[in-house]
Amino acid sequence: MMKEEGSRNGCSSDDDDDDDGDRRNLILENESKPTLSLHPFNTFHVDGDNFTSSTRRLFKFNFRNSNKKRYLLVILVPLLVVLVYFFVDFGNLFQNSGIWDVKFVRSSSDQMKEAELRALYLLKQQQLRLVSLLTRGLKDSAIIGPNPRLNYTNSSEMAVGKFSFDVKSEIYKQIFLNKEIQQVLLSTYKSGNASEIGVENGNSNEGDFNVCGKVNRKFVERRTIEWNPKSNKYLLAICVSGQMSNHLICLEKHMFFAAVLNRVLVLPSSKADYHYSRVLNIKHINKCLGRKVVITFGEFYEMKRKDMRIDKFICYFSLPQHCYIDEDHVKKLKALGFSMPKLESPWVDNIKNPKKRTVQDIQAKFTSDDEVIAIGDMFFANVEKEWVMQPGGPIAHKCKTLIEPSRLIMLTAQRFVQTFLGKDYVALHFRRHGFMKFCNVKKPSCFYPVPQAADCITRVVERASTPLVYLSTDAAESETRLLQSLIMLDRKPVPLVKRPSRNSAEKWDALLYRHGLAGVSQVEAMLDKTICAMSSVFIGSSGSTFTEDIIRLRKDWRSASVCDEYICQGELPNFIAEDA
Repeated sequence: MMKEEGSRNGCSSDDDDDDDGDRRNLILENESKPTLSLHPFNTFHVDGDNFTSSTRRLFKFNFRNSNKKRYLLVILVPLLVVLVYFFVDFGNLFQNSGIWDVKFVRSSSDQMKEAELRALYLLKQQQLRLVSLLTRGLKDSAIIGPNPRLNYTNSSEMAVGKFSFDVKSEIYKQIFLNKEIQQVLLSTYKSGNASEIGVENGNSNEGDFNVCGKVNRKFVERRTIEWNPKSNKYLLAICVSGQMSNHLICLEKHMFFAAVLNRVLVLPSSKADYHYSRVLNIKHINKCLGRKVVITFGEFYEMKRKDMRIDKFICYFSLPQHCYIDEDHVKKLKALGFSMPKLESPWVDNIKNPKKRTVQDIQAKFTSDDEVIAIGDMFFANVEKEWVMQPGGPIAHKCKTLIEPSRLIMLTAQRFVQTFLGKDYVALHFRRHGFMKFCNVKKPSCFYPVPQAADCITRVVERASTPLVYLSTDAAESETRLLQSLIMLDRKPVPLVKRPSRNSAEKWDALLYRHGLAGVSQVEAMLDKTICAMSSVFIGSSGSTFTEDIIRLRKDWRSASVCDEYICQGELPNFIAEDA
């Protein structure tokens, strides 16, 4: 209708220039021409037959008449402009020409979609930078290595640690806020193509990033020593300090000494120490090195039963007493049939302040031509600490780690995880028995009230986005019940799973039961360590060697997470009891 009115206006404006005959002919033509109909839902719509008929009549005009040419132009030029606009892609035509920049007039909905997609792209870039920043910060303060909390010497250093924790906590919040905004924007593109500009709709654990991802360590740069023992030279391990976890650390250092001194390591007898063959995979150690480097005391006894002797007993520490060994342990060794030489020490060293020693020191002070030597106790020894404590250990081998749980314990741990936990879970070692006295001597203390500990644990569980926690603890039932009641996410309790008592209907522990190992305290302790070491994220108790052995396994198995930490790492206990 607009074009028809435009034609009539054009006719009336030129009345003075036309003769009467031409005017009558034009009026008749206009009156006989059908009205153009616009479709209510389309921007431009013309009936095909009417359009053809009208055009044919127009071309019968006398083109020598300038006014008729004008009428034709009035109708055709707007039509041509509209057709070109809709059917020619100027954006692609001139995209790389550099001649001019074509601007399009788009609908408001198109502009909104482009803005949303652009916002998603920018959020994605922000998210990646936040995660990168957080990962670097977590690696700097992760418990993978020496305990950072034990190095604080004053309140100002503790304040720095607390500030760092607060900053990381805020970064976590911003990452999850960023993710929420992305999800809201992506909700309108469920079947769309948002990925065209690099935006993916993944979740934080399985998609584009994982806040609690694994620690990436370069094992190829490990510093190692070859262990090539002489077949007739033996080192008898002497470990007497503390419980099982202390003895395993002592045993690891004995392995390093045996490699440096080119000797076969003889494990202690279960009559004077723990039953190592029950908890450790001895065959695994020899297999990893491709030679016989470790033998059990039983094997040693079979070879030397007629001549059971220790040719040289060297004490690593001379203070507060030789070898940190008491008369009771000496009696146990003599009862095994050993003839005991005099205890001697190559230097003056105190377990309360161990001096740093090097490989050269060991070679100079402990090298001997004697067939059987014993060295003890080396739990507190400070020898090449960075070398010994590196992931995979200091000895060259073809496995992930040398000292690991027995095959029966490994299989039982896997069956327990498959039965009760599943792939993703947080493991918590909550050391409590006798720990208050031990921790309160330290500055700062490492013993936290249960409500404070629960708050710290909840924050880690929230970051890890895991459904439950495996609890390894010696705490009383009253403490664990309170802990369970306080660990909540979204007003729902987070289950604390403990190993249940023996039940014949459950088969996950059948292997231990059939081999007579069910209920053995050392076996159960190693089983707990294994389950904790297999977790997605681990929370340990600072100052506990049980925790440190789990950390060692996680480093060696490469299961350590950037979210691993000690309970309330970087915080002071909010209440500390006075000394008795």
